[in-house]
Amino acid sequence: MRKLGALMMAAVLATSWSAHAQAPQPAQRRQPQEANGYTRYELLAPGSGKFRIIYDITAVRTGATAFFNPIRKGSVASDESVTDMATGKPLKFAQVSGESAKTTGLPDADPTYDYIRVELAHPVPADGGEARILIEKTYEDAKSYYVQGADLIFDRPLGIKKNAVVLPKGYVLTSCNYPSQVTQEADGRLRISFYNITPGEAPLKLRASPGQLSATPTSVKGKFGERAKQTRDIVYFLQPPETHAFDLYHDYTEEKAGVSRYINVVRPGSVATNPSAKNLDTGESIPAVHMKGAEITKAGIDDPELGKVTPESEIVVFNFKPLQPGQSIRLRMSETYTDPGRYKLVGDELVFDRTFGRAENAVVLPKGWMLTNSSAPVTVSRTDDGRVRLDFNNARPDEVEALFTAKRVSAP
Repeated sequence: MRKLGALMMAAVLATSWSAHAQAPQPAQRRQPQEANGYTRYELLAPGSGKFRIIYDITAVRTGATAFFNPIRKGSVASDESVTDMATGKPLKFAQVSGESAKTTGLPDADPTYDYIRVELAHPVPADGGEARILIEKTYEDAKSYYVQGADLIFDRPLGIKKNAVVLPKGYVLTSCNYPSQVTQEADGRLRISFYNITPGEAPLKLRASPGQLSATPTSVKGKFGERAKQTRDIVYFLQPPETHAFDLYHDYTEEKAGVSRYINVVRPGSVATNPSAKNLDTGESIPAVHMKGAEITKAGIDDPELGKVTPESEIVVFNFKPLQPGQSIRLRMSETYTDPGRYKLVGDELVFDRTFGRAENAVVLPKGWMLTNSSAPVTVSRTDDGRVRLDFNNARPDEVEALFTAKRVSAP
């Protein structure tokens, strides 16, 4: 169960997709093959040049029945396996040439590459549906992973935005050129993890030296999570500012066996309406139950982020079939929020003032409005329907204070 800021109503999903979701078909860009990539590199014995890759990736091209994972030039792949994340069951796959990939599902394949072609458990559903897969393989690449004196070096440009590198047992980190979280795992190994929010590759170079660390529990356990591994993101679609309203959707992956619901704690000062949800893995709708005050107590719902239940307490509950071991579910929850304190019109200026706790946060301005001020770093783009999209992506495990303004643009 997680705190949910707010989401957009289902009707808007059909007409107001962001740049990475469904958009009007005429003259649009080719839909990307994938999204939400996370790669974990586990460095094997020093001197072997080998590392285990665990690649969590989502196929998003509507109707696709196969997914293609390129094999990097200079690397030799072995010990592959592929799993469907929703069911936990294995998927069929084969190594194919780039030419074969071009004619069997990936028209923009590079003919000079080889690919792992994965047969998906089902075609990718329409309207933002997904097919989540886990690819595991071992690479041998002595140019990327090698020994220098007593030290080991991992030197590899990484195009996937979310990554972790796990050192072998008996090694300690002595240098890292890319800002990263460092975590000691339960077995004593060190994990170096980062979320690259720049448009380019991360030119990662790590150096580790021999050294023993105890595997006793850390004193900071549970005080921060791996930012790169977080699975929650949110997109706001602003209605005209005089309404104080915004529609939004929030995506979240639940993996814990036995869990059968998601609780959205409505932020004080906001009014939530039109709740809906769906399973992105299947496209199926999920019922939503709106509760306040005594209804919450009567239902026996206790959530740490809800705190003490008062008459003003408000939640939205999304119930689904309990997860079995090895299963997971990707949810998209949608609502409309009205929040006069955080979204308003001041004179002729749109003002939006809200904290974002997730790693990935996006706001789509009303049509005809342009950004004029932003307190937090932001990337700016256009959606396929011509609206301005603002992405506040945060690699740090803290909140973003997003205060920004916009004004209408008159015809030149």
